[in-house]
Amino acid sequence: MNVKTFPDGNDPNNPVRIYMDGVFDMFHHGHARLLKQGKEKFKHVHLIVGVCLQEDVEKNKGITLSTRYERLEAIKHCKWADEIVDAPWVTTIEFMDSINAHYVARDSEPYPYMDIADLYAPIKEAGRFLPTTRTEGISTTDIIMRVIRDYEFYVKRNVKRGCTAEELNITKEKYEEVKKQIALDEE
Repeated sequence: MNVKTFPDGNDPNNPVRIYMDGVFDMFHHGHARLLKQGKEKFKHVHLIVGVCLQEDVEKNKGITLSTRYERLEAIKHCKWADEIVDAPWVTTIEFMDSINAHYVARDSEPYPYMDIADLYAPIKEAGRFLPTTRTEGISTTDIIMRVIRDYEFYVKRNVKRGCTAEELNITKEKYEEVKKQIALDEE
């Protein structure tokens, strides 16, 4: 579909189709607020959420904490999402047209990739970009940093719950050390 004119968002039978994409690892309130912003750009919006493929994420960012299934389920159960599609790593106008999206909504910071300064520049230049604002103080990186900071606490907690050294990916020596510490803490 070659979109020449876009709906104005006032007709519930002809909503503005907005595309938002992401990895959505460890889905959190920042992700939900982002999707809410997209959904509220016009009175009537059909929000299409693209979830990146696991292979693309691992190639371009590294491993995720959540599986692809878990990431899809989080979006599926978010009240702002109307449709879910597989997100290409690079969003193009051709891809937008293939899913009948009028606009892309995301934060306006340039998104560099390889030798490209901003992946979304062509979409911005075409007038098909709607800016959103990130939620300060929450990100998947923040969550990972909390886990790393409190690593010993979480290892101890999971040993108490019966996890094995193999499940925790720690040596048997470390496992026994943690069990001794738990016994000392309980005295």
